[in-house]
Amino acid sequence: MTEQEIKTILQQVKSIALVGASDKPHRASYGVMAYLLSQGYQVIPVSPKLAGQKLLKQKVYATLADIPQPIDMVDVFRNSEAAFGVAEEAIAIKAKVLWLQLGVINEEAEKLATEAGLKVVMDRCPKIDIPRLGLEKA
Repeated sequence: MTEQEIKTILQQVKSIALVGASDKPHRASYGVMAYLLSQGYQVIPVSPKLAGQKLLKQKVYATLADIPQPIDMVDVFRNSEAAFGVAEEAIAIKAKVLWLQLGVINEEAEKLATEAGLKVVMDRCPKIDIPRLGLEKA
């Protein structure tokens, strides 16, 4: 994945399902979700534990399949082993992008999603890439 491809993804994506959302402010997923919301993205938290509650004023869903609207990108804050199952779910909901966070590396998930036509970004963080690529909104 080139820098330009990542930039294009971040410019085109509007709706992001954040899998592995946490209500704990010290967790990376919470900080990244708050940041993405501040940058104008629609972020939909996914967490079976928090389903039905509100997180940063957004309704939390138990699974990707429960989200009642199209999703552009699935941002994965789960361990590498769980990424394959999330990739299957992302394909099932016809997401366009599977984004595996820093430290989340799963070659099988990448292959599965790529073969299904999704763009895959692995071991990266949009909260780092957005300002680095000059896309940050004031």
